[in-house]
Amino acid sequence: MRTSLPAELLQTADGKQLDEILRKCVHCGFCNATCPTYQLTGDELDGPRGRIYLIKNYFENSCDKSTARKHLDRCLTCLSCETTCPSNVRYGDLLDIGRKHICDGSGRPILNKIKRYTIASVFSKPRSSALIFALAQFFKPLLPEKLAKKIPQDTGAIKTNAVVTGSRKMLTIRGCVQFSAAPQINAAAAQVLGDADIQLDESESDCCGALAFHLTEIESAYKTIRKNIDDWYQRLKSEHEFLIVTSSGCSSFVKKYGAIMRPDPQYAQRAEFIAKNCRDLSEICTDLHIKPAFRKRTIAFHNPCTLQHNQQITSTVETTIQKAGYTFVPVSNRHLCCGSAGSYSLLETELSHQLLTNKIHDLTKAEPDMIATANIGCLMHLQSGTDIPVKHWIELLV
Repeated sequence: MRTSLPAELLQTADGKQLDEILRKCVHCGFCNATCPTYQLTGDELDGPRGRIYLIKNYFENSCDKSTARKHLDRCLTCLSCETTCPSNVRYGDLLDIGRKHICDGSGRPILNKIKRYTIASVFSKPRSSALIFALAQFFKPLLPEKLAKKIPQDTGAIKTNAVVTGSRKMLTIRGCVQFSAAPQINAAAAQVLGDADIQLDESESDCCGALAFHLTEIESAYKTIRKNIDDWYQRLKSEHEFLIVTSSGCSSFVKKYGAIMRPDPQYAQRAEFIAKNCRDLSEICTDLHIKPAFRKRTIAFHNPCTLQHNQQITSTVETTIQKAGYTFVPVSNRHLCCGSAGSYSLLETELSHQLLTNKIHDLTKAEPDMIATANIGCLMHLQSGTDIPVKHWIELLV
């Protein structure tokens, strides 16, 4: 693709990266074939190729933000397009730059600004999200069924601060929403890793920064990232092998710390170190001691986009669960997003609901006993659409 970006933009880090990525795109359209939003709307601007042109046009011609913002907001950032692209276009990096400049607060309706700011502020803090979930639990019997099903069960029922000792030590994070909505995930991880002589210690950090970053609350995201780096760096340099993250949405974002903080000379080197030493929980499956057992339960596995597309981890979890004796049922359209995508289900409710309906149909067609996944956002979103239990895969190994 030919580009004619302004000379002053090309002198910046964003401009250089934009030019490099745009020139790789041959506008073949293969990406549209696997784009969930394009499949729903059929609108070229709701596919990766159309969004790339919107970004290019904005920077080259200083176009109005409103149309570009609408369609960039609709992107799930699932990166299914990157998996499909024959030219290795880094669409995710391009989207991050586009959103930073186009999807900021300027020009947004005031109610939309307030909604986005509230989501970033409330759900990135465990205490505030715990309060929200507690209130929701209290009023659950009075809520419409569709809304009531979105409320996680057993909020705060399991504590995660019990330390299981081991000769190897790894570090994890509590997570912002996960700590309140599903504390049993980290508890299960600590137990399963403990059986493999791995001690899993929880850091004081809560949110990874992804929520604020994807809502273009960039300064808030930087503040969170710097705080996390200060907390994790020395611990990883001294006594902990890896930072193990139990939610694939968070692990995929922490692995981007190096790229995100590259312009910051004070944090760039440490951010790169943390990114290189971050592992999704699924990446240490080979270190686990799986005890084979005969289990009659069947599982439908939903591999989150942040695991299969962003981190390119496609079969590790299934192999591990099978070793534990579970049986998998076939699932069609495995590459498509469930519609959770962080705050997407709260901001793009119609598209998110359509994607959820399609995903639940594919997951439940073979009537499994349970649905398993690897990301807290997917888990909560899927559970809101079905009565079949939805679990994090590590819970199946306890």
